[in-house]
Amino acid sequence: MSAYGGAANLEAMEAAVRYNGFLLSLVAPLAAGGKRVLDFGAGSGTFAAELQRRQVDIQCVEPDAGLRRELEGKGLRTHADVKNIRAESIDLVYSFNVLEHIEDDAAALRELRTVLKPGGRLLLYVPAFMILYSAMDRRIGHVRRYRKKAFAELVRRARFAVDDVRYADSLGFLAALAYRTVGPPSGELNSRAVRVYDKYVFPLSRALDVCLDPVIGKNLVLRATRT
Repeated sequence: MSAYGGAANLEAMEAAVRYNGFLLSLVAPLAAGGKRVLDFGAGSGTFAAELQRRQVDIQCVEPDAGLRRELEGKGLRTHADVKNIRAESIDLVYSFNVLEHIEDDAAALRELRTVLKPGGRLLLYVPAFMILYSAMDRRIGHVRRYRKKAFAELVRRARFAVDDVRYADSLGFLAALAYRTVGPPSGELNSRAVRVYDKYVFPLSRALDVCLDPVIGKNLVLRATRT
């Protein structure tokens, strides 16, 4: 059994088919063409397992022992720490909703840089705006949420060139604000509510992102290159 306090919320998010499809669409084109790929903070393997099914050469880093066993059960090469991966051996590192859990996020970025080849790519997806910090963030162990300018500067200080950074899920900002105000104090996600949001609201949110992603969104997407 996983010791990670957010395991139930991870399970609820499995129902978010469109949301997970969006995240997969961010990484899949970057991972194609024989790239060696690292999923940093792979969780239960939602994305790594699908990439492996697509013949991507993928490895996972996951500190939680229970989740590592789950990943290994899916046939994924898994490490407890990024330090176990050979320096300059990876073409692409991606990390979805992980960096916000780490106290020293700057040190984590520097470690990711060491495993990337020169010219290797970094893809990050993190929660945005501390005003949205709620019981759910506390439940799953978020240390912080990010703003665009400060997040880009954090990545640059780790000696990456930031290629693109923008907000995502513009309507999710309003949904997260409502959750912060009237959501359950337990911070637990309701899988039925997740499915409803995913089916009806998220597609509209993505359409609005075309106009709104420079200024607002529940999350941030950043792409960078190791200089």
